Amino acid sequence: AKLRALRDKLIKGLLSIADTRLNGHPEKRLPGNVNVSIQYIEGESLLLSLDLKGIAASSGSACTSGSLDPSHVLMAMGLDHQTAHGSLRLTLGRDNTEEDVDYVLEVLPGIVERLRSMSSVYPGK
Repeated sequence: AKLRALRDKLIKGLLSIADTRLNGHPEKRLPGNVNVSIQYIEGESLLLSLDLKGIAASSGSACTSGSLDPSHVLMAMGLDHQTAHGSLRLTLGRDNTEEDVDYVLEVLPGIVERLRSMSSVYPGK
């Protein structure tokens, strides 16, 4: 129940970032799994920026974590290449706390804003 509550809080906060969509079913999902696509950014740049802030994340499935290609699962779900390339996977475990989720939600919007400001495809420029 704790993990599900953390996941739901994380999803709600992530979806408050403009042009962000949840990948997968909103309720029928693993309690520690969150996968979103953030439009107008490159997944690799996002991952590097999060890593510099001490946040571990990936942009694909665990079995393809070394690949820079967008997730074939997200592509099969009908996401276009650009949207799938901006995917972000965060996994919560029993050691994660509400403070961990708060930290991600505090740091991520600024990273997204910075990366979008450098994007040639972001319409908000």
